[in-house]
Amino acid sequence: MLTRDWTAPWPLDLRRVLRPVRRGPNDPAFRIDRDGTFWRACRTPEGPGTLRLRQRGSVVHAAAWGEGAGWLLEGLPELLGAGDVPEEFVARHPAVAEAVRRSAGLRLARTGLVFEALVPSILEQKVLLEEAWRAWGYLLRRFGEPAPGPAESTRGLRVPPPPRVWALIPSWEWHRSGAEPVRARTIVGAARMADRLEADPSMERLTSLPGIGVWTAAEARQRALGDADAVSVGDYHLPRIVGRALCGRPVDDAGMLELLAPYAGHRHRVIRLLEVHGARAERRAPRLPVRDYRRF
Repeated sequence: MLTRDWTAPWPLDLRRVLRPVRRGPNDPAFRIDRDGTFWRACRTPEGPGTLRLRQRGSVVHAAAWGEGAGWLLEGLPELLGAGDVPEEFVARHPAVAEAVRRSAGLRLARTGLVFEALVPSILEQKVLLEEAWRAWGYLLRRFGEPAPGPAESTRGLRVPPPPRVWALIPSWEWHRSGAEPVRARTIVGAARMADRLEADPSMERLTSLPGIGVWTAAEARQRALGDADAVSVGDYHLPRIVGRALCGRPVDDAGMLELLAPYAGHRHRVIRLLEVHGARAERRAPRLPVRDYRRF
């Protein structure tokens, strides 16, 4: 076990900062204990690793296990928002200014792991989040490995498989997970390009891969790179959230981008602020049922 104490030089809301990193309440790679301890299992460039975080005031007590322990502790400040620059942001709308006022501890996390962020983003394409989270959980439990660390504390935590394993998952296992062939093929294609994506995670490189559009690339960059400007164009809810907050009515993607134009460089930050403290998308229809492709 390696340890590190890090003092945040700003008010830190650990739960809000790390929320986008967690893929659903039953994510096998992420857990929050009842006492507020955070656990994260991941595959670093140096190998599997487990990170445990406990916050006491402004101090974060971190412990890490596995081959990737040193990498995880070295990247702790970046994970918790040290590379973010909200000080450069200027709120130009009362709703945004109010969200900023209420979000002193909110910063954008940066995991530094592009492929890890890309796979669940692909699974979340054009389906209900519950369906994507179910597939992510199944695939990690089936093809991941136990997280390193004390067995009594890390029980149930799984390290996501490496790209070579994702590329070899058989078709029937994708079917059992609930991921249809289109998303499976996209993940397999990305796995074969994983090294190049880690070296060049630009929007141009990501969207050059079959099956990966602007929405998926933005979702991955937001988490892996802490990209404050990556807008998830094509999202079902975001245009309505942004529109209602900034002009009092729902808008489409073009309208959303127009409203966000004055915030160039921080457009994703505005969306995060409005998601946390801004207007909610109005429910316009009954909630869609979660589909189970395993029955077909």
